Amino acid sequence: MDRSWNGTDPQELGNLFTANATSTDQSLGVTFTGRQQISDWKARTDSLIDNVHVTVYAAHRDGNHITIEAVYAGHIKGAPKPFAVPMATLLNLNGRQITSDQDYYAINRVLAQSGLPADWTPPTP
Repeated sequence: MDRSWNGTDPQELGNLFTANATSTDQSLGVTFTGRQQISDWKARTDSLIDNVHVTVYAAHRDGNHITIEAVYAGHIKGAPKPFAVPMATLLNLNGRQITSDQDYYAINRVLAQSGLPADWTPPTP
């Protein structure tokens, strides 16, 4: 998954999911459903954050459940500094495809490290 997330093809990431999978960014409180919405979210993230990437440090599997420990990093366009924050991801699988993805990281740390105010919001597309 980290290869697809760190890559430049949003569809590659979307294809890891089942047709009706969900991906939830718990820090922002948003959920995307289905491959296309998940791919679109990846494309939007790539357009807002330079060098956005995830570095996986550990992954644990128990049946159809995977827990990932990682660092989420990048440089929000227009921000004075880059960020790198701890992240946890919970995945549920059906065979080799993801049925749900929940990402947890501290948005307040992303903004503080980036040199942005706590009430900053990304520009609308």
